[in-house]
Amino acid sequence: MNANSSIDTLIRQAVFGDDAGKQAARREIRTRAAAAGIYPASIHDLYMAAGKGAYTGKSVPAINVRGITYDVSRAVFRAILKNDARACIFELARSEMGYTLQTPDEYVVAVLAAGLREGYSGPVFIQADHTQVNLKKYTADAETELAAIRQLVKDAVAAGFYNIDIDASTLVELDKGSLEAEQERNSRVTAEMTKLIRSIEPAGVTVSVGGEIGEIGRGNSTVADLDAFMKVYRQYLGEGVEGISKVSVQTGTTHGGVVMPDGSLAKVKIDFDTLRELGQVARDRYGLGGAVQHGASTLPDEAFGMFPDVNTLEVHLATGFQNIIYDSKAFPGELMAAIEKQILATYENERKTGDSDEQLIYKTRKKSFGDFKQELWDLPARANAAIMQELEDRFDMMFRDLKVTSTGDLVRKYIA
Repeated sequence: MNANSSIDTLIRQAVFGDDAGKQAARREIRTRAAAAGIYPASIHDLYMAAGKGAYTGKSVPAINVRGITYDVSRAVFRAILKNDARACIFELARSEMGYTLQTPDEYVVAVLAAGLREGYSGPVFIQADHTQVNLKKYTADAETELAAIRQLVKDAVAAGFYNIDIDASTLVELDKGSLEAEQERNSRVTAEMTKLIRSIEPAGVTVSVGGEIGEIGRGNSTVADLDAFMKVYRQYLGEGVEGISKVSVQTGTTHGGVVMPDGSLAKVKIDFDTLRELGQVARDRYGLGGAVQHGASTLPDEAFGMFPDVNTLEVHLATGFQNIIYDSKAFPGELMAAIEKQILATYENERKTGDSDEQLIYKTRKKSFGDFKQELWDLPARANAAIMQELEDRFDMMFRDLKVTSTGDLVRKYIA
């Protein structure tokens, strides 16, 4: 068995084997990755450099890999190596971990295995996206919900997620008498989780922590919102504790895009002026790396070049890659028919009044990465190769448009 076949076999065992087999394969992958110079890393110091003006005009892509994680991550690494686009993040949100059936440990191992398979060497930025507080559960029992967040943070850091986005923006209370009162719960929970992360991060690692001031899909964020959040956050954080490196803001996008009755996506207009202003204030007033844009992957192609133009620090990309997989002409028709049949039978309770079948399928097919996990990993070789090439081409385009090509020297300068 050659080295590449061995990696392919190991990662399948790490994902689909029995418990003992999974653990043995995961240990072996981590050992081989470390020997090859592949290691999880924090992007914190690079972002702090951005906050000091050491570089501008580069927007780091944060790519959510929801499924077929090994092969999709291989496509990302090929594009990274082709473009020397070392400033790139692999990420998975709390909700995605649930419906795609990927634990933090499994996800990190799949990404490391992909890097090993493609001959990569160096730091790998892996991020827990939207470590989000569920408002309904928090309202019913705040301590139980926060305990679940704490445990996820511990599991994520232990697995190698050295970049954690805390999203307590769901706790913002818009009916309060002041902006500081509106942001109080958000700031307090974000500060608590920041202190937890600082207490468990490995020696020599400063985990990059992100905060969020406006829930994606709601009204646009303002400088006053940012000021209120940061004032209360710093009060709860206290002295001598390293704070967040970035802040996510709302500028007009919605996660996954807005799907029309025929299944097409509505056009979205981003407020780039707001994004520019908030990023500048974050850097100048608070020493952060800048502002982060969520929900960007379904935007029109011409929008991506605007992000570095307004000095957006980081851009989160997810559903667009999912769409490439499912909408590819190479995707097996029989499998798609089975997926759609299962969605209509299983997720009818998620249909909103007036939603067409196409809208329900579009909004819920992300869950098929978990429901059909084995089938998607086992796509026919020709179909898999064609889809992965489509994804690689998309990654190439985004790396160029976001201006992160030739960032190897920049990453090496600031990341140990």
